[in-house]
Amino acid sequence: MKIIVVGGVGTIGQAIVKELAPRHTIIVAGRHSGDVQVDIEKNSSIESMYKKVGKVDAVISAAGNVHFGLLKEMHAAEYQLGLSSKLMGQVNLVLLGIDYLNDGGSFTLTSGILNRDPICLGSSAAMVNGALDGFVRAAAIEMSRNLRINVVSPTVLQESMGAYESYFRGFKPVPAAEVALAYSKSVEGAQTGQVYCVG
Repeated sequence: MKIIVVGGVGTIGQAIVKELAPRHTIIVAGRHSGDVQVDIEKNSSIESMYKKVGKVDAVISAAGNVHFGLLKEMHAAEYQLGLSSKLMGQVNLVLLGIDYLNDGGSFTLTSGILNRDPICLGSSAAMVNGALDGFVRAAAIEMSRNLRINVVSPTVLQESMGAYESYFRGFKPVPAAEVALAYSKSVEGAQTGQVYCVG
């Protein structure tokens, strides 16, 4: 298969590439690096990426930012980051990418554990993750041409605990390689409308 991995230079993205590259042709998309550049907050950039790459069999997104902060210090601008980047950035990868997917192709997005198991400072992430999970379940029932869509919802990564351990006390981290298996399941399997929780 020909697969775009958006965010393929990040921690999860690199693990996805390592997992899938032995079996498929991988195109890594990043904001400033990779085989092709894309800013998922800009529709024009997403459209440019798809035009450069052409038809594909799968699109994986491991990209998107959110703001972490105390609820009493959060304002619309802080929430807007997650809405524009992690939520609508990934939704627009789907909306603008449908015509570039070959019949039977798939989208795999990334949400996260915080809507299921929230932490302090994480209200924006929880909101965006919940919206992504809901979007995927609903979008799946309207996909034509046997297209599929799923979302991977990982817990905190072992590789990230050095930076985030104080926020995730009591959470059992998982290695990025284990998270990457869920993306293989989504891309190479037959399921659709699924939220693959890892950890």
